Amino acid sequence: MIFKRSLLLMALAMFSLSAFAWEPAGKVECIAPSDPGGGWDFTCRSAGRVLKSLDLVPSSVQTTNMAGAGGGVAFSHTVSKRGDDNNLLVAASTATTTRLAQKQFPGMKVGMVEWIGAVGSDFGVIAVRQESQYDNLNQLVNALKDDPRSVKFAGASARGGWDHLKVLLVAQKAGIKKLASIPYLSYNNGGEALTQVVGGQVDAFTGDISETTGFMESGDVRVLAVLSKERLPKPFDNIPTAREQGIDVLGPNWRGFYMPKGASDAAKQYWTQAIDELYRSDAWKEVMKKNGLMPFHPGSKKFDDYVRQQVKDIEQLSRDIGLMQ
Repeated sequence: MIFKRSLLLMALAMFSLSAFAWEPAGKVECIAPSDPGGGWDFTCRSAGRVLKSLDLVPSSVQTTNMAGAGGGVAFSHTVSKRGDDNNLLVAASTATTTRLAQKQFPGMKVGMVEWIGAVGSDFGVIAVRQESQYDNLNQLVNALKDDPRSVKFAGASARGGWDHLKVLLVAQKAGIKKLASIPYLSYNNGGEALTQVVGGQVDAFTGDISETTGFMESGDVRVLAVLSKERLPKPFDNIPTAREQGIDVLGPNWRGFYMPKGASDAAKQYWTQAIDELYRSDAWKEVMKKNGLMPFHPGSKKFDDYVRQQVKDIEQLSRDIGLMQ
């Protein structure tokens, strides 16, 4: 029995990335479809550092910021100009599938890229500056009930995108009818949107917990609610959920990657396995803990199925709340 177990361990040890026929050589690039400071930028830079620390890339991963059209510029660039690039990863999230679902990437479809893996779930939040008059989510919602135009929101997605959608879902669940009247301003990344909130130009931020961590640590913002089933682990366990405040809305935002559809099968296999190893590593577990990411990592085939189903679900949701005909 011990002998068989030893053989099994030896076999598992031999099955590593070094056994693949293809390995990255030269520059590895990760496109963040936003300006520096947002969730996609965080995904590229954090994953790049861990991939390097695990010796899964030959040198540092270069992050290229490519903002525009809620991720559409990067998606189109990947499909039309980098369609067979073996060394290219692109950060993606629920915001990506939202825009695909709403047909906001002209001529682009979910199957035009290879969905290689998720590295966690980043839950949505509603936050305000430290000096805000709103102490909890219900106070903010009551202001919207009195006048839907009274609270101005800022987020990183375009109008109708995932950040905007979270506000509309909260308002809809609270019984607010004139959803289109709620002001929403779109910025290129969460950091820029939060800066507007801190400066008093905008009343509230809609985004994800990872985008707010630095602003919470500095004492500039307060998170009124996290859109999760239950409170997040420490150090975020003092943030109440929307559910416990009587508004049953969930806003999980998976974070992960796609790559060019025309890349070689060997490269796709390599990067799928690399993302698996990254997710299992202690280094990535520390990144998740520090930034409030929760576990989410379906296998490669399950992830592709998940993404395709999410596009269908968000398309229906967008129709239900009047964002699409």
